Amino acid sequence: MVTPSDVTSTPARAPKSLRPPGAPDEDLPRIVPRRHAGRRLTGAVALLVFAMVLNSVIRNDAFQWDVVGRYFTTSAVLDGLLLSLWLTAVVMVLGFLLGILLAVMRLSANPVLRTPSWGYVWIFRSTPLLVQLLFWFNIGALYPTLGLGIPFGPQFFTVKTVNLLGPTLTAVIGLTLHESAYAAEVVRGGILSVDSGQTEAAQALGLSRRRTLRRIVVPQAMRSIVPTAGNMLIGTLKGTSIVSVLAVHDLLYSVQLIYNQTYQIIPLLMVATLWYIAVTTVLGVGQFYVERYYARGDSRTLPPTPLQRLRGQLGTVRLRLRAATAADTRPVTGGDR
Repeated sequence: MVTPSDVTSTPARAPKSLRPPGAPDEDLPRIVPRRHAGRRLTGAVALLVFAMVLNSVIRNDAFQWDVVGRYFTTSAVLDGLLLSLWLTAVVMVLGFLLGILLAVMRLSANPVLRTPSWGYVWIFRSTPLLVQLLFWFNIGALYPTLGLGIPFGPQFFTVKTVNLLGPTLTAVIGLTLHESAYAAEVVRGGILSVDSGQTEAAQALGLSRRRTLRRIVVPQAMRSIVPTAGNMLIGTLKGTSIVSVLAVHDLLYSVQLIYNQTYQIIPLLMVATLWYIAVTTVLGVGQFYVERYYARGDSRTLPPTPLQRLRGQLGTVRLRLRAATAADTRPVTGGDR
Protein backbone atom coordinates (compact mmCIF):
# COMPACT_ATOMS: atom_id res chain seq x y z
CA MET A 1 0.00 0.00 0.00
CA VAL A 2 1.40 3.35 -1.03
CA THR A 3 1.11 6.10 1.52
CA PRO A 4 1.23 9.83 0.77
CA SER A 5 4.63 10.04 2.50
CA ASP A 6 6.12 7.64 -0.05
CA VAL A 7 5.37 10.03 -2.91
CA THR A 8 8.12 12.57 -3.59
CA SER A 9 6.61 15.91 -4.36
CA THR A 10 8.19 17.80 -7.28
CA PRO A 11 7.72 21.50 -7.78
CA ALA A 12 5.28 22.36 -10.45
CA ARG A 13 6.91 24.11 -13.41
CA ALA A 14 5.21 26.92 -15.17
CA PRO A 15 4.57 26.46 -18.88
CA LYS A 16 7.12 28.08 -21.19
CA SER A 17 4.50 30.50 -22.44
CA LEU A 18 3.98 31.84 -18.88
CA ARG A 19 7.67 32.20 -18.02
CA PRO A 20 9.12 35.71 -18.03
CA PRO A 21 11.39 36.55 -20.97
CA GLY A 22 15.05 35.78 -20.38
CA ALA A 23 14.29 33.18 -17.70
CA PRO A 24 16.53 30.10 -17.82
CA ASP A 25 15.06 26.89 -19.20
CA GLU A 26 14.32 24.73 -16.15
CA ASP A 27 14.01 21.59 -18.26
CA LEU A 28 17.76 21.63 -18.97
CA PRO A 29 20.45 20.90 -16.36
CA ARG A 30 22.35 23.91 -15.15
CA ILE A 31 25.98 24.01 -16.21
CA VAL A 32 28.28 25.44 -13.56
CA PRO A 33 31.68 26.58 -14.85
CA ARG A 34 34.76 25.24 -13.16
CA ARG A 35 36.16 27.51 -10.49
CA HIS A 36 39.83 28.40 -10.80
CA ALA A 37 41.00 29.49 -7.38
CA GLY A 38 44.64 29.85 -8.42
CA ARG A 39 43.73 32.03 -11.38
CA ARG A 40 41.66 34.35 -9.21
CA LEU A 41 44.40 34.53 -6.59
CA THR A 42 47.11 35.45 -9.11
CA GLY A 43 44.75 37.99 -10.68
CA ALA A 44 44.14 39.60 -7.30
CA VAL A 45 47.88 39.73 -6.59
CA ALA A 46 48.53 41.30 -10.01
CA LEU A 47 45.85 43.94 -9.39
CA LEU A 48 47.33 44.67 -5.97
CA VAL A 49 50.84 45.11 -7.40
CA PHE A 50 49.50 47.32 -10.21
CA ALA A 51 47.60 49.47 -7.71
CA MET A 52 50.72 49.86 -5.55
CA VAL A 53 52.86 50.89 -8.54
CA LEU A 54 50.21 53.30 -9.80
CA ASN A 55 49.85 54.84 -6.35
CA SER A 56 53.62 55.28 -6.03
CA VAL A 57 53.77 57.02 -9.42
CA ILE A 58 50.80 59.32 -8.94
CA ARG A 59 51.49 60.35 -5.36
CA ASN A 60 55.25 60.76 -5.75
CA ASP A 61 55.97 64.49 -5.80
CA ALA A 62 59.38 63.90 -7.42
CA PHE A 63 57.69 63.30 -10.78
CA GLN A 64 56.41 66.90 -10.72
CA TRP A 65 53.30 66.24 -12.79
CA ASP A 66 52.52 69.94 -13.01
CA VAL A 67 55.81 70.45 -14.84
CA VAL A 68 55.02 67.49 -17.09
CA GLY A 69 51.70 69.04 -18.03
CA ARG A 70 53.30 72.43 -18.68
CA TYR A 71 55.93 71.11 -21.12
CA PHE A 72 53.89 68.29 -22.68
CA THR A 73 52.57 70.37 -25.60
CA THR A 74 55.25 73.03 -25.93
CA SER A 75 56.40 73.89 -29.43
CA ALA A 76 59.94 72.55 -28.87
CA VAL A 77 58.64 69.15 -27.74
CA LEU A 78 56.09 68.93 -30.57
CA ASP A 79 58.72 69.87 -33.18
CA GLY A 80 60.98 67.12 -31.84
CA LEU A 81 58.08 64.67 -31.93
CA LEU A 82 57.30 65.53 -35.56
CA LEU A 83 60.94 65.03 -36.53
CA SER A 84 60.97 61.63 -34.79
CA LEU A 85 57.81 60.60 -36.65
CA TRP A 86 59.26 61.86 -39.94
CA LEU A 87 62.47 59.92 -39.38
CA THR A 88 60.49 56.78 -38.55
CA ALA A 89 58.36 57.02 -41.70
CA VAL A 90 61.28 57.76 -44.04
CA VAL A 91 63.51 55.07 -42.55
CA MET A 92 60.79 52.40 -42.68
CA VAL A 93 59.85 53.15 -46.31
CA LEU A 94 63.44 53.32 -47.57
CA GLY A 95 64.52 50.43 -45.37
CA PHE A 96 61.82 48.09 -46.64
CA LEU A 97 62.37 49.11 -50.26
CA LEU A 98 66.05 48.26 -49.93
CA GLY A 99 65.19 45.20 -47.84
CA ILE A 100 62.86 43.83 -50.53
CA LEU A 101 65.64 44.22 -53.09
CA LEU A 102 68.09 42.44 -50.80
CA ALA A 103 65.59 39.64 -50.11
CA VAL A 104 65.03 39.06 -53.83
CA MET A 105 68.79 38.97 -54.36
CA ARG A 106 69.16 36.54 -51.45
CA LEU A 107 66.53 34.20 -52.94
CA SER A 108 68.06 34.38 -56.40
CA ALA A 109 69.79 31.36 -57.91
CA ASN A 110 72.59 33.63 -59.13
CA PRO A 111 75.52 33.48 -56.66
CA VAL A 112 76.74 36.89 -57.87
CA LEU A 113 73.54 38.43 -56.46
CA ARG A 114 73.12 36.11 -53.50
CA THR A 115 76.60 36.58 -52.00
CA PRO A 116 76.65 40.42 -51.76
CA SER A 117 73.16 40.35 -50.23
CA TRP A 118 74.26 37.86 -47.59
CA GLY A 119 77.39 39.91 -46.87
CA TYR A 120 75.38 43.12 -46.50
CA VAL A 121 72.96 41.56 -44.02
CA TRP A 122 75.82 39.96 -42.13
CA ILE A 123 77.78 43.21 -41.72
CA PHE A 124 74.91 45.52 -40.75
CA ARG A 125 73.32 43.03 -38.35
CA SER A 126 76.66 42.41 -36.65
CA THR A 127 77.45 46.08 -35.98
CA PRO A 128 75.74 48.11 -33.22
CA LEU A 129 73.53 50.92 -34.46
CA LEU A 130 75.40 53.56 -32.46
CA VAL A 131 78.69 52.51 -34.05
CA GLN A 132 77.14 52.77 -37.51
CA LEU A 133 75.77 56.25 -36.84
CA LEU A 134 79.11 57.48 -35.51
CA PHE A 135 80.89 55.93 -38.49
CA TRP A 136 78.66 57.70 -41.00
CA PHE A 137 78.90 60.93 -39.03
CA ASN A 138 82.71 60.80 -39.38
CA ILE A 139 82.77 59.48 -42.94
CA GLY A 140 84.55 62.67 -44.00
CA ALA A 141 87.73 61.38 -42.35
CA LEU A 142 87.81 58.51 -44.87
CA TYR A 143 86.33 60.27 -47.90
CA PRO A 144 86.86 64.05 -47.74
CA THR A 145 85.24 64.43 -51.17
CA LEU A 146 82.70 62.44 -53.14
CA GLY A 147 82.63 62.53 -56.91
CA LEU A 148 80.89 61.08 -59.94
CA GLY A 149 82.88 60.01 -62.95
CA ILE A 150 84.53 57.15 -64.77
CA PRO A 151 86.27 54.52 -62.58
CA PHE A 152 90.04 55.04 -62.71
CA GLY A 153 89.34 58.04 -64.94
CA PRO A 154 88.32 61.67 -64.76
CA GLN A 155 85.70 62.96 -62.34
CA PHE A 156 82.78 64.95 -63.71
CA PHE A 157 82.08 66.77 -60.44
CA THR A 158 83.06 66.48 -56.79
CA VAL A 159 81.57 67.71 -53.51
CA LYS A 160 82.96 67.90 -49.99
CA THR A 161 81.50 65.30 -47.67
CA VAL A 162 81.19 67.81 -44.83
CA ASN A 163 78.91 69.99 -46.94
CA LEU A 164 76.87 67.03 -48.20
CA LEU A 165 76.15 64.99 -45.07
CA GLY A 166 74.52 66.93 -42.26
CA PRO A 167 73.33 65.39 -38.99
CA THR A 168 69.78 64.69 -40.20
CA LEU A 169 70.88 63.14 -43.51
CA THR A 170 73.49 61.10 -41.68
CA ALA A 171 70.80 59.81 -39.32
CA VAL A 172 68.55 58.85 -42.26
CA ILE A 173 71.38 57.00 -44.02
CA GLY A 174 72.56 55.18 -40.91
CA LEU A 175 69.08 54.14 -39.77
CA THR A 176 68.01 53.10 -43.28
CA LEU A 177 71.04 50.90 -43.90
CA HIS A 178 70.62 49.31 -40.47
CA GLU A 179 66.88 48.67 -40.83
CA SER A 180 67.16 47.36 -44.40
CA ALA A 181 69.30 44.44 -43.19
CA TYR A 182 66.55 43.36 -40.80
CA ALA A 183 63.80 44.10 -43.32
CA ALA A 184 65.53 41.82 -45.84
CA GLU A 185 65.39 38.91 -43.41
CA VAL A 186 61.75 39.67 -42.52
CA VAL A 187 60.70 39.67 -46.18
CA ARG A 188 62.78 36.59 -46.99
CA GLY A 189 61.32 34.69 -44.04
CA GLY A 190 57.78 35.68 -45.04
CA ILE A 191 58.25 34.47 -48.60
CA LEU A 192 59.79 31.19 -47.45
CA SER A 193 56.86 30.64 -45.06
CA VAL A 194 54.51 30.15 -48.03
CA ASP A 195 54.17 26.50 -48.96
CA SER A 196 55.92 25.60 -52.20
CA GLY A 197 52.78 23.81 -53.35
CA GLN A 198 51.11 27.21 -53.81
CA THR A 199 53.71 28.20 -56.39
CA GLU A 200 53.52 24.82 -58.10
CA ALA A 201 49.74 25.08 -58.34
CA ALA A 202 50.04 28.57 -59.84
CA GLN A 203 52.53 27.32 -62.40
CA ALA A 204 50.19 24.47 -63.28
CA LEU A 205 47.46 27.05 -63.97
CA GLY A 206 49.81 28.88 -66.33
CA LEU A 207 50.34 31.99 -64.18
CA SER A 208 53.50 33.98 -64.74
CA ARG A 209 56.12 34.31 -62.00
CA ARG A 210 55.30 37.97 -61.47
CA ARG A 211 51.57 37.30 -61.20
CA THR A 212 52.20 34.35 -58.89
CA LEU A 213 54.35 36.48 -56.63
CA ARG A 214 51.89 39.38 -56.58
CA ARG A 215 48.58 37.52 -56.26
CA ILE A 216 49.48 34.32 -54.38
CA VAL A 217 52.84 34.44 -52.60
CA VAL A 218 52.88 38.01 -51.25
CA PRO A 219 49.32 38.01 -49.75
CA GLN A 220 50.09 34.81 -47.86
CA ALA A 221 53.56 35.98 -46.86
CA MET A 222 52.09 39.15 -45.36
CA ARG A 223 50.64 37.11 -42.50
CA SER A 224 54.21 36.42 -41.40
CA ILE A 225 55.67 39.76 -42.44
CA VAL A 226 53.17 42.14 -40.80
CA PRO A 227 53.72 41.16 -37.11
CA THR A 228 57.49 41.42 -37.41
CA ALA A 229 57.28 44.57 -39.51
CA GLY A 230 55.02 46.12 -36.88
CA ASN A 231 57.57 45.36 -34.20
CA MET A 232 60.27 46.85 -36.41
CA LEU A 233 58.19 50.01 -36.87
CA ILE A 234 57.81 50.47 -33.11
CA GLY A 235 61.47 49.64 -32.58
CA THR A 236 62.48 52.18 -35.22
CA LEU A 237 60.39 54.88 -33.54
CA LYS A 238 62.16 54.24 -30.24
CA GLY A 239 65.49 53.80 -32.01
CA THR A 240 65.31 57.31 -33.43
CA SER A 241 66.13 58.56 -29.93
CA ILE A 242 69.71 57.40 -30.49
CA VAL A 243 70.23 60.10 -33.14
CA SER A 244 70.37 62.60 -30.28
CA VAL A 245 74.10 61.78 -30.10
CA LEU A 246 74.40 63.45 -33.52
CA ALA A 247 72.62 66.61 -32.26
CA VAL A 248 69.54 65.85 -34.35
CA HIS A 249 66.58 67.70 -32.83
CA ASP A 250 64.35 64.69 -32.29
CA LEU A 251 62.02 64.26 -29.32
CA LEU A 252 64.68 63.15 -26.84
CA TYR A 253 67.19 65.80 -27.89
CA SER A 254 64.54 68.54 -27.62
CA VAL A 255 63.72 67.38 -24.10
CA GLN A 256 67.41 67.31 -23.22
CA LEU A 257 67.85 70.89 -24.37
CA ILE A 258 65.04 71.97 -22.05
CA TYR A 259 66.19 70.16 -18.91
CA ASN A 260 69.78 71.30 -19.46
CA GLN A 261 68.43 74.81 -18.88
CA THR A 262 65.81 74.13 -16.19
CA TYR A 263 67.50 71.14 -14.46
CA GLN A 264 64.08 69.42 -14.27
CA ILE A 265 65.37 66.11 -15.57
CA ILE A 266 62.74 63.66 -14.31
CA PRO A 267 59.59 65.53 -15.44
CA LEU A 268 61.08 66.26 -18.88
CA LEU A 269 62.04 62.61 -19.33
CA MET A 270 58.47 61.73 -18.36
CA VAL A 271 57.24 64.04 -21.15
CA ALA A 272 59.29 62.08 -23.70
CA THR A 273 58.19 58.77 -22.17
CA LEU A 274 54.50 59.63 -22.33
CA TRP A 275 54.77 60.73 -25.97
CA TYR A 276 56.59 57.51 -26.92
CA ILE A 277 53.91 55.48 -25.12
CA ALA A 278 51.09 57.36 -26.87
CA VAL A 279 52.57 56.96 -30.35
CA THR A 280 53.51 53.29 -29.90
CA THR A 281 49.98 52.60 -28.64
CA VAL A 282 48.50 54.08 -31.81
CA LEU A 283 50.93 52.08 -33.93
CA GLY A 284 50.06 48.92 -32.00
CA VAL A 285 46.34 49.43 -32.68
CA GLY A 286 47.08 49.94 -36.37
CA GLN A 287 49.21 46.79 -36.42
CA PHE A 288 46.32 44.81 -34.89
CA TYR A 289 43.90 45.83 -37.64
CA VAL A 290 46.45 45.20 -40.40
CA GLU A 291 47.11 41.71 -39.00
CA ARG A 292 43.36 41.14 -38.81
CA TYR A 293 43.01 42.19 -42.46
CA TYR A 294 45.60 39.70 -43.70
CA ALA A 295 44.20 36.94 -41.46
CA ARG A 296 41.01 36.76 -43.53
CA GLY A 297 42.13 33.77 -45.57
CA ASP A 298 43.81 31.97 -42.68
CA SER A 299 40.75 31.20 -40.54
CA ARG A 300 37.00 31.11 -40.96
CA THR A 301 36.37 33.58 -38.16
CA LEU A 302 38.45 36.71 -37.71
CA PRO A 303 39.77 37.55 -34.25
CA PRO A 304 37.41 39.96 -32.48
CA THR A 305 38.37 43.58 -32.21
CA PRO A 306 38.68 45.15 -28.73
CA LEU A 307 35.33 46.89 -29.28
CA GLN A 308 33.65 43.62 -30.29
CA ARG A 309 35.19 41.87 -27.28
CA LEU A 310 33.89 44.61 -24.99
CA ARG A 311 30.42 44.34 -26.50
CA GLY A 312 30.46 40.58 -25.98
CA GLN A 313 31.45 40.94 -22.33
CA LEU A 314 28.73 43.55 -21.76
CA GLY A 315 26.20 41.27 -23.45
CA THR A 316 27.19 38.40 -21.16
CA VAL A 317 26.80 40.59 -18.08
CA ARG A 318 23.42 41.80 -19.35
CA LEU A 319 22.19 38.22 -19.85
CA ARG A 320 23.30 37.23 -16.35
CA LEU A 321 21.48 40.20 -14.86
CA ARG A 322 18.33 39.27 -16.76
CA ALA A 323 18.57 35.67 -15.59
CA ALA A 324 19.07 36.76 -11.98
CA THR A 325 16.13 39.18 -12.20
CA ALA A 326 13.92 36.50 -13.76
CA ALA A 327 14.86 34.05 -10.99
CA ASP A 328 13.92 36.59 -8.32
CA THR A 329 10.57 37.40 -9.92
CA ARG A 330 9.65 33.76 -10.67
CA PRO A 331 6.22 32.87 -9.18
CA VAL A 332 6.28 30.61 -6.13
CA THR A 333 4.73 27.19 -6.85
CA GLY A 334 3.37 24.64 -4.44
CA GLY A 335 6.63 22.70 -4.32
CA ASP A 336 8.62 25.80 -3.35
CA ARG A 337 6.60 26.46 -0.20
